[in-house]
Amino acid sequence: MIEAWVELSRENLPLARWELRSAVEALGGEARGTDDDPNMPLARLVHAEDARVLAGRLALARRIILRWPEEDTAAIRARLSRELRPGESVAFRPLARARGRASGEPLAAWAEAVQGAGGRVDLDGPDRRFAFESAGDGRFRFGEQVAEVDRSVLAQRRMPRLPFRRPVSLPPKLGRVAVNLARVRPGDRVVDPFLGTGALAVESALLGARVTGLDTDATMVRGALANFAHLALEPESVVVADSGSVVPVGRFDALVTDPPYGRASTTGGEVAGELVERVVRHWAEAVRADGRLVVVMPGGPDPVAAPWRRLASIPDRVHRSLTREFRVYERDLSGSGATAS
Repeated sequence: MIEAWVELSRENLPLARWELRSAVEALGGEARGTDDDPNMPLARLVHAEDARVLAGRLALARRIILRWPEEDTAAIRARLSRELRPGESVAFRPLARARGRASGEPLAAWAEAVQGAGGRVDLDGPDRRFAFESAGDGRFRFGEQVAEVDRSVLAQRRMPRLPFRRPVSLPPKLGRVAVNLARVRPGDRVVDPFLGTGALAVESALLGARVTGLDTDATMVRGALANFAHLALEPESVVVADSGSVVPVGRFDALVTDPPYGRASTTGGEVAGELVERVVRHWAEAVRADGRLVVVMPGGPDPVAAPWRRLASIPDRVHRSLTREFRVYERDLSGSGATAS
C-alpha cells in the first residue's frame, strides 16, 4: 500500500471527509486521519496510479500528494538526486496544514540535489511540485504532488450548461459527492428511483456505472435523457412510472437518490416522507447485501428500517430555511442494529 495526503476543500469539511473515506474504499484502500487531521487526511491506496484515479473522482478536494517514506534531510536529498532528470524544474512548498517552514539548511540541501541532477528550482511553473512539513527532531514529512482535482469539469455540467434545466436539481459537485458516498465502482448497477433531471445518474455513469432511473413525470425523463445524450452517456434503463410499483430486475450495487421534498418539486399529492419511505424501502430490497443507500433529504425520519442502519447523516445548508442531509445507509450484517451518527 502507498500513502497520499489529500488536501480537502473547506466548504463543508464533514462532507469532504466522508466523500474521501468512501471514494478511497471504492478503490480498495482506506482513509486515515479524517477526524484527527480534517484538512489534510492521509489515504492508503493499493497502487500509486490510484492517486490520479482518486483525483478524478473527488469533488470536495484540491490536490493529492504522494508521501515519500524518507524522513531525514539526507535521505530525501539522495532520492531527489536519483529521481530527477536533467532539465526538470521543481518547487518546494510547505504542506497546507504546516504551521512552520523548514529552516534554510534542508531547503538548501534539497535545492543542491536538484542542481546536481541537472535541474532547477522554479516556484512559478515547475515541472514537479514537492510538499513538506517538519516532524520534529530533524525529520520531515515529504511528498510529491501527483494530481490536482479539476473542479472546472464539474462546473461544465451545471444546469445552465445542459439542455434540460430545473432549478431544484442537485449541483454536479454534490451529485458527485453522493455517488462517492455510495462507493460506486465501474460496472456497478446503480438505481435512482427519483430520476429528475438525471444529475445523480449522470455522475454514476461518469464513474462507469450502469444506471437505472425512474420518474413519474415523462417530461423529466425526456429531459434527463437529453442531458445524458448531451454528455455522450447512455443509461442502462430509464422508465416512466411510479417507481414504488415497478418490480426491480436483478440486483443493484447501490441506490443513490435526491427525492422531491414537496417544496419546489411535486410529490404527486402524496406526503413527501411517506413517498420517500415507500419507494426507498421498495428498491432497497434489490440492493446487494453489502451495497449502500444514499438519500439526500431535508431531515426527518429514516426512510428505511432494520436491517438497514444509518451510517452517516451529513448536513449541507442550502439557504436559511433549508438544510439537506446526505444520509448513508448500510445493512447491519452483525445484527446489532446500531446506528452511527
